[in-house]
Amino acid sequence: MKLKLFWIGFYTLLMHEVNRFFRIWRETLIPPLITMALYYIIFGQLIGSQIGAIKQYSYMQYISPGLIMMPVVTGSFINTVMSIYLLRFQKAIEEIIVSPLPNGLILLAFVLGGVIRGFAVGGLVMLLSLFFTKITIHHTGLMVLTVLLTSVLFSLAGFINGLLARSFDDTSIVPTFILTPLTYFGGVFYSVTMLSPIWQKLSLLNPILYLVNAFRYSLLGITDMPISHALWIIFILILMLTSICIYLLNKGVGIRQ
Repeated sequence: MKLKLFWIGFYTLLMHEVNRFFRIWRETLIPPLITMALYYIIFGQLIGSQIGAIKQYSYMQYISPGLIMMPVVTGSFINTVMSIYLLRFQKAIEEIIVSPLPNGLILLAFVLGGVIRGFAVGGLVMLLSLFFTKITIHHTGLMVLTVLLTSVLFSLAGFINGLLARSFDDTSIVPTFILTPLTYFGGVFYSVTMLSPIWQKLSLLNPILYLVNAFRYSLLGITDMPISHALWIIFILILMLTSICIYLLNKGVGIRQ
């Protein structure tokens, strides 16, 4: 009986998250397509036509994996940060916390909502990329795994941001001042091997570098680092953020204060 109640609560919370961003698809799904189309036109065609091949691929093909991953990162992050903050702002999160649903399932529902949005925007941008360049899939399983891990990682990060945010402005600080710089310096538009040795070492502190390289390998079969190393780094980060999220929920941070 208790398992059935847990399932009903979890499913209801998950469907609330999914329906929320699909209901406002003009704001959640269309803007990433417009933004990525501009990237393809400006960086891929106009600038890319002046740049030679990178590792035997045209510049347009080389940057495509990174451009697909960009909306996955931002979409999954924004989905959870806004969900949590709006629930806190509306004083509705108390109803979820006092329910018999375990904190682990509450976290899982919000994270899966971000994952579904990440797959949705990633899939749409991948279809869009077919209008600009040829997309090949070198390893389907790794491609799906990378998008899944990316969505989970940044959904967890968004969950933490949503709990700690004290105003609407705080929900945009991380995407603007952290995610955007990390994305641009994450090997989306260049190979890390082009950098000087010191910058190559500093780039290894950027988690997006590992995500982009894993996804690029799944599509093009090329990478700047061992894929197993990149996946282990992502797994460790996910475990760390999951522990932080559970700790914050158990302590009631941002909820009972």
